[in-house]
Amino acid sequence: MLAKRVRRDVSIIIPALNEESTIQQTLQQLTVLNPPPHEVIVIDAGSEDETVDRVKTSFELFPQSIKTKIIFSSKRGRSIQMNQGADIATGDILCFLHADTWLPNDAIAIIQKTLTDPKVAAGGFISLMVGANSTRWGISLHNYLKTYYAPLIFKPLSFWKGLRLLFGDQVIFCRRNDFWEFGGFDHKLPIMEDGDLCCKLARKGRIRLVNRIVQSSDRRVARWGAWKATAIYIYIGVLWGIGVDANYLKQFYQDIR
Repeated sequence: MLAKRVRRDVSIIIPALNEESTIQQTLQQLTVLNPPPHEVIVIDAGSEDETVDRVKTSFELFPQSIKTKIIFSSKRGRSIQMNQGADIATGDILCFLHADTWLPNDAIAIIQKTLTDPKVAAGGFISLMVGANSTRWGISLHNYLKTYYAPLIFKPLSFWKGLRLLFGDQVIFCRRNDFWEFGGFDHKLPIMEDGDLCCKLARKGRIRLVNRIVQSSDRRVARWGAWKATAIYIYIGVLWGIGVDANYLKQFYQDIR
């Protein structure tokens, strides 16, 4: 008797708000993923620029084998938007992608392979921050290291059990059933919703940082400057690690488009 095939369809979920400068490139890159994702869902929270038009134009170029959908959120906030996308997703695996982050062509295969291990509850990639004229090697290295040192310092017991703190530009992925078992993203959190999700999913299994790179826009660092950006990242991380409310921390992390 043939073994029953285990489905591992991947739904890519992208929250968007005024992302006209990046969303088209992100979506175009998804058309060449091999194997392709099961579906791509964009959740727009009231963009006031050309984001929606560019999403629709990009979706027209997708092969018919990839389901596409754009939905509209009446409330802003990545947690809210990503939960709405996850709620209508039909794939067995959820992959949360920022509108300014670009995946390697074999990302779907990497995601599927990582989650074949039942001891792994979630995973993410190494994020390389890039701009038009430079690569932010220093900040990219720090972001890589904090995946390990943050849980080691603030949650050492969980660290030794497999907790790693992944953030949005690392493209977090997990099984849909596990995601909803822990209630998805906390919609009350304006930032650090990704770290919070990792802490919850770590109760289910290890959080895995795969040895592959995704590229993310350096627009925030370009606006702040490398030293200020690093200081803000560390400041927010430390305060969150000791239990400071993320709603208070949001004031230090303004939206930049």
